[in-house]
Amino acid sequence: MRLEGRVAIVTGGARGLGRAIARGLAAEGGTVVVADVDGPGAERVAAELPGGLAVRADVSREEDAHAMVEAALERFGRLDVLVNNAALVPWAPIDEIDLTEWRRITAVNLDGVFLACKAVLAPMRGAGYGRIVNITSTVILTGVPNVAHYSAAKGGVLALTRELATELGADGITVNAVAPGLTRTEGTLETRHADFYDLVVGLQAIPRLGQPEDIAPAVVFLASEESRWVTGQMIVADGGLARH
Repeated sequence: MRLEGRVAIVTGGARGLGRAIARGLAAEGGTVVVADVDGPGAERVAAELPGGLAVRADVSREEDAHAMVEAALERFGRLDVLVNNAALVPWAPIDEIDLTEWRRITAVNLDGVFLACKAVLAPMRGAGYGRIVNITSTVILTGVPNVAHYSAAKGGVLALTRELATELGADGITVNAVAPGLTRTEGTLETRHADFYDLVVGLQAIPRLGQPEDIAPAVVFLASEESRWVTGQMIVADGGLARH
């Protein structure tokens, strides 16, 4: 049990990749706080997990980021792992993206990561231990069209990951990223990304569509003690599409 006694927050944990990550952490003995703007969805996932806790949180709101951390500390008295997974998955050509839409996407996909990282600093520094895992995307490596706002935000997440790894290493906190390729989740099924499943599979080294359960093990590794000498890195989990 690689996460025995550890407490983790997973944002965007009510469905898709976040749900798979929450289950993966719990399977390794972790106690998971499932945070999501979909409160009932978070409650359903948390109910599956031993000792799980659901928190309704919009990560783009600073007060919500602090509230989810406070809820974890109040219930469990500690916080060891943060997985920044919450994200919006858009599809629009650049000429159809106005500033309002740009800010809507970056507020969740980039600002939300920043706010959550800030919120966990005090308890992690106090413990001299922490694991932060940020979910990026292979779009930042492959230049996928029609996701300029999403790609820019995810590129910012990688840059933030590297910077925080440098800044927080002396505090016993590692900061890493996982970049999934196109994965069959509710988010991609709701957009035109689903139209390109077959095309992407044909470009991968492993010729099948990625599932959330294919991504979760990389997150579990980075959340565990096994990754103690790994920080500032990005693991690409995309079936060999980017071959990063």
